[in-house]
Amino acid sequence: MKIGVDYYPEQWDRTLWNQDADLMARIGIKTVRLSGLMWPVLEPVDGEFDFSWLDDAIGIFSHYGIDVILTVPTNCLPMWLYQKHPEIIRLGADEAPLQPGVRSRRCLNSPVFMDYAKRLAKQLALHYGSNPSIYAWQIDSGIEAFPCICKTCKDKFRDWLIEKYNDLPTINSALGTKGWSGEYTDISQVRPPLVYAESRQNPALNLAFYRFTTESTAAFVKEIALTIRREAPKAKITTNAAFKENLPDFFRLFADLDFVAYNNNSGESAGKSGSNAFNLDLMRGIQGKNFCVMEQLSGAVSGRHVIPPTPKPGMITGYSLQALAHGADTIIHSRWRSAISGSDMFSYGIIDHSNVPGRRFFEFSELCKTASKLTAIDSTTIVSEAAILYSPENEFALTNQLQSKGFTYMEQLRSFHSAFSRFGANVDIVSPDDDLSGYKVVIAPEMYVYRKSTAENLYRYVIKGGTLIMTNRSGVKDSNNNCVMEILPTVYKELIGAEITECDPVGDKQQTIVDFAGNRFTCSCWCDILKLTTAKAYAEYNDGFYRCCPAVTMNKYCSGVVYYVGTVCDSDFYESFIGNVMRQTGIPRLKGLPAGVEVTTRTNGNDDFIFFFNNSEENVTINLPKPMYSILALEGRDRVDLRPYEMDIVRK
Repeated sequence: MKIGVDYYPEQWDRTLWNQDADLMARIGIKTVRLSGLMWPVLEPVDGEFDFSWLDDAIGIFSHYGIDVILTVPTNCLPMWLYQKHPEIIRLGADEAPLQPGVRSRRCLNSPVFMDYAKRLAKQLALHYGSNPSIYAWQIDSGIEAFPCICKTCKDKFRDWLIEKYNDLPTINSALGTKGWSGEYTDISQVRPPLVYAESRQNPALNLAFYRFTTESTAAFVKEIALTIRREAPKAKITTNAAFKENLPDFFRLFADLDFVAYNNNSGESAGKSGSNAFNLDLMRGIQGKNFCVMEQLSGAVSGRHVIPPTPKPGMITGYSLQALAHGADTIIHSRWRSAISGSDMFSYGIIDHSNVPGRRFFEFSELCKTASKLTAIDSTTIVSEAAILYSPENEFALTNQLQSKGFTYMEQLRSFHSAFSRFGANVDIVSPDDDLSGYKVVIAPEMYVYRKSTAENLYRYVIKGGTLIMTNRSGVKDSNNNCVMEILPTVYKELIGAEITECDPVGDKQQTIVDFAGNRFTCSCWCDILKLTTAKAYAEYNDGFYRCCPAVTMNKYCSGVVYYVGTVCDSDFYESFIGNVMRQTGIPRLKGLPAGVEVTTRTNGNDDFIFFFNNSEENVTINLPKPMYSILALEGRDRVDLRPYEMDIVRK
């Protein structure tokens, strides 16, 4: 486990650089991330590069044995570049250029911007490609699939549609343009959906444009990576993902990169309990291997309007070790020192503006000491018997057309994930097209937009004996995001052994269901009214005109079993339901874990290491099934006592 920090030498007097590096080395920091926002400093004049000051900074850290992650800073452009080439500025929904001088104002499809970005990347790679202090390279910073409606993007989007659908009649058919007299008679009439009022946008056009923007984002990252590799073939390259408004398809974004990196410093996590476990498992699932946290919570992260609460004692250490437990091997904290100017001045670092070490610094120092004890974890990975399928396209489509009040795609995924976590089970979050054969249970929530490869993958998994759980809003749309003219869940009817006769979007109205054992649970948001064909009822509705109709079903199909959850339930249902499924499939369960305790296991094939994390504000005690050895306390114990946000790691 390597602990590091973001460092911005361009923001500090040179007299501080050596002092900072010395202090970092003394507390155990192994890595710094540099150059994330410094394009104007690296290239102050068009075509004139100055790396001397960066040479000095890297040299200082190298002297203290600290590796460097070098960022190609293409997110924040020099003002001279915007002034010289205003055509590279991204256009907003009003078709007006966005104001330059802040983050992410460039259009990734602009050939002029691409030329400048590749030139910068090439110069950095030529200069630092053989430098042994460079541990890895990061492309851009917090990159998003921003929509742009400049002329270049319009033209490229039209070309993209022609390439995908071949001709105009097929485009009209795929986009369902006959509604509201929107049929195209010339390709020049196609415009990105942003030019229309939100309530007038075509869902099929929206999904097509999302696919275009996410492919454009991935293509930009790939091109910069290729530029670096031409000059530095051995370079390890990534970019850093974040859950933001314009999410790219993470699977596409990282397809040509060496490892996944993730920003785990959401302001929502500061000052209050909240589990990042789902997001961390998703990051591990993108490439199916361990990953890096590129920005870890170190202090209150300034929101748009107010400063959120500071992290409570234990959170800096606890959430870092939580990331380790879920597959992060390198964890970079988001700032060494709080900035004294600019828009990030109240996104606090390890050290406050005063430059006097305080509580957060001393807790971070203890984290670095803890990390030095964890060499036994270095070669371990996470092995899971359960998987949840995450589809960026389904998330986009369901967010684009809200189904009912309170209904969200991600919340259903998180509900299943939390249920497995309550029993201490590892969970992978993977692409719907990944190989599923190694899992005993697969959760496929809301398979909303049809993909032939996904449907075939799910049928193949069940035919070979897998246990599959599907949910409401599956099979609703075709591959273009138009509704399918069949009885729901369309292509999945045979698999689940039932048909949906009607849907009731109940929103925040609470109703109840009763399972086969007589247990009652609350449901809301959505109710599929099911007619059984070959399935059996697992639970039935207890309210309304569909009282006694199936709400949850179980169907034996070939060698496998398929469950279908037709509504959205409270956490008690998912815990009971997943507990039963785990028992049926032989996945081990830990019972009686205190509320807020998260359990994860990493293994090297010989030894298993169990992480017990108390993600709550109460002291907890967990009795172990047998005496185990704590690699943190360096002693054997038959129970684990944890303070708030504390973790213990025991060898099984």
